Amino acid sequence: MNQTAVRQLRALLALSRVSHLPTVWSNCLAGWWLGGHGNFAKLPLLFFGVSALYTGGMFLNDAFDADFDRQRRTERPIPSGAISVTAVWRWGVGWLGLGALCLTAVGKTTGLLTLVLLLCIILYDATHKVVTASPWLMGVCRFWVYVIAGSAGAAGMNGGPIWCGVALALYVTGMGCLAQHESSRGRIPYWPLALMVAPVGLAMIINSAELREPAMWLSLVLVLWTARCVRTIFQAVPVNVTHMVSGLLAGVVFVDLLAVGPLPFCPLWLKIIFLALFGSTLLLQRFVPPA
Repeated sequence: MNQTAVRQLRALLALSRVSHLPTVWSNCLAGWWLGGHGNFAKLPLLFFGVSALYTGGMFLNDAFDADFDRQRRTERPIPSGAISVTAVWRWGVGWLGLGALCLTAVGKTTGLLTLVLLLCIILYDATHKVVTASPWLMGVCRFWVYVIAGSAGAAGMNGGPIWCGVALALYVTGMGCLAQHESSRGRIPYWPLALMVAPVGLAMIINSAELREPAMWLSLVLVLWTARCVRTIFQAVPVNVTHMVSGLLAGVVFVDLLAVGPLPFCPLWLKIIFLALFGSTLLLQRFVPPA
C-alpha cells in the first residue's frame, strides 16, 4: 500500500471517528434488549444502519466545519489536504442514505423514526459551532438511537427504550457541555455533572426489590469511572478536556450496561459484550483521534 493510500485511509478513519462506533453498537444492543430483544434477523440491518448514519454524520460534521478547521484545526483531514471537502460531502451523504435504507428495511416504524434521527443529525452538524445548546441536540440523537433499536425488538416501542434513552441523552448532553470548553482557558463548570448522574437516578427509581442491589453495583461502576475522568476539574492542574471527554465517551457503554444489567434474565454473555465494547472504545481511541 503506497503512502497516498495510507494517508487517505487515515483520513477516512479520522473523519468517521471510528473509535466512537463501539458506543453506538452498545446503544443499539441496549435499546434492542429493552425493546424485548428477539428478531435476531433484524440485528445486522439495525447495527449496520445506525453505524452508517453515525459515520455519515461524522463526515458531514467535518464538511460543515471545513472553514473553522482551516483556521483553528489545521491537522484535520480537510485543511491538511488529505481529502477534499467535496469528497467528504459525498461520503457523508452516501453513508446517511445507505443507513436510512437499511433501517427502513427493518420495519415501517423503524424507518419513520430513522427520518427523525436523520433530521437531528443534519441539524446538529449544521449548527453545533454556532448554537450553544447544541450538546442537547447531540443527546437527542443518542436518544433516537435507543428508540430506533427498541423498535426492532420483539416488544417494539415501550417505556424501556424511551426512559433509558432520556437518561442516556442527559449523560451525553452533560458530556457535550464539558466538551464545549475544549478551547477555553477558564474554569470548567460543574453543572454538567448533574446531568451525567441521570442514569443512576433512573436506575434507582425503576429497579426495586431484588433488582436494586445489582443496579447499585452497576451505578457505582459508572460513578467511579465518571469521577476518574472528571477528577482534574476539581484539582489545581490544567484540564485536558479532550482526554476527559474521550473517557466519558467510553463511559456511554457503562450507561447502557446500567440500563439492562439489573433486568431479570439479563444473561452473562450480554454483560461480557458490553465490557468488550468498553475495552474496544479505549483501544481504538489510542489509534484514531476521538474528535
